[in-house]
Amino acid sequence: MQEAIDFLTNKNPIFREIIEKYGLPPIPRRPQGFETLVLLILEQQVSIDSAKATFLKIKTFTTCNPETMAVLPDEEYRNLGVSRQKTKYIKILAEAILNKELDIESLASKSAKEVREDLIKLKGIGNWTIDIYLMFCLQEPDLIPLGDIAVVNTIKELLDIHDKQEMEIHARQWSPYRSYATYLLWHYYLNKRNRKITY
Repeated sequence: MQEAIDFLTNKNPIFREIIEKYGLPPIPRRPQGFETLVLLILEQQVSIDSAKATFLKIKTFTTCNPETMAVLPDEEYRNLGVSRQKTKYIKILAEAILNKELDIESLASKSAKEVREDLIKLKGIGNWTIDIYLMFCLQEPDLIPLGDIAVVNTIKELLDIHDKQEMEIHARQWSPYRSYATYLLWHYYLNKRNRKITY
């Protein structure tokens, strides 16, 4: 991590300022596999905390594995606070694993590009979900998830870049440590708002 921090602080003083003000960012880690992908589907377009509460309800109610989640009635999903759309996405994921369309175990040995190609085929799993899975579960060091509202808003605020394409071009100079740049941007965003998140 130190190598990444040194590289980024040399590229842009804004990173040094974030560290001086708020300390080093936590590096999010999550286990690989089905459960984390379910949690990421739940996290789409809602807060991490509210998604986690729903996820814990599911885990208290039943076993969160493909076999169970594929056959859980839609009504039970609804009772657990899962929207109709996300219920569909979780079932698509569960069925893809059961039908061997997706080998979730093999993702760890694939390149980021191959992981993206495998997951993007599934309805309900888009680039944001894949980016976060790659970063949190597979420790991919060089991603900037521009589908993430906190990242986009922080780049707008700190770097005065408002166009996503320009953001992507600007972020190339942070390669090969764009994921660490993302952790710093999140760290700034959360601390400035006095928010604590357990990934």
